[in-house]
Amino acid sequence: MKEKELVCCAVSCEKPLDGSYWEAQYEAKKTGWDLGTVSPPIKTYIDTLANTNARILIPGCGHSYEAEYLLEKGFTAITIIDIAPTLVAVLQEKFENNPEVQIILGDFFEHEGTYDVIIEQTFFCALPPIMRQKYAWKMHQLLATNGILVGLLFNRFFESGPPFGGSQKEYDLLFKSAFTSIKMEMATHSIAPRANSELFIELKKNDDKIVNLYRIEGITCSSCSNNICDKIRTIESVIDVSMSIDFTSILLVSAHEIALESLQQIISFDPKYTINQYKRLR
Repeated sequence: MKEKELVCCAVSCEKPLDGSYWEAQYEAKKTGWDLGTVSPPIKTYIDTLANTNARILIPGCGHSYEAEYLLEKGFTAITIIDIAPTLVAVLQEKFENNPEVQIILGDFFEHEGTYDVIIEQTFFCALPPIMRQKYAWKMHQLLATNGILVGLLFNRFFESGPPFGGSQKEYDLLFKSAFTSIKMEMATHSIAPRANSELFIELKKNDDKIVNLYRIEGITCSSCSNNICDKIRTIESVIDVSMSIDFTSILLVSAHEIALESLQQIISFDPKYTINQYKRLR
């Protein structure tokens, strides 16, 4: 297999990373992230799955070699979703004779469903880092009881993106309370350009935890962010709280549901701070 550079940009990365951006990538056929085959560590994981009726989701699916391999292994309930119409048209043709594969054109964060396994393959790294709290929240929301989030994350940083990198320490902090980490370790047998730069993750949903996401306004610095998070941690039953790097969203993990009024009260010491909950779609 020909090695490919970890680049994707056919348009300026200063533009929003929305549906139009990704559509431009596929229209221009600038898909340097595309391996042309299922990633070896994910292939190895799929080989361990015994329940071929497991409900599997692949978000930001790209050409979805993972779905092809799942079909080869006899899986019957595969959902793939992407935001680029040009790509989805290709997928509809590719899988037109495979009713086991449901193809969705749309925004992952608006998707509703319940899945036993969600496969992460270059979706997380394609999202702006400001969306990482939202990613963790949505994954927890979509997974069924004992559901598993599995796949690969970059354990390195890039000068610009996408792809956007990160570190194991960051990922531990992001997922630690909403999920139980079964594995988070350096991936073995990655493709050559990604060797020693990928973490293989297997995270089990913590069903006994309440995970909510909130919009917050008025915070402009890390000091204020840390102060707000520390105050929220004093609320009874709060387990963990983290804020996005642009100070606009808060991920809250708790043992019991926290009333919005309690959060509003604890930040009311400064009238410029406001907080509202993201809508749960199911």
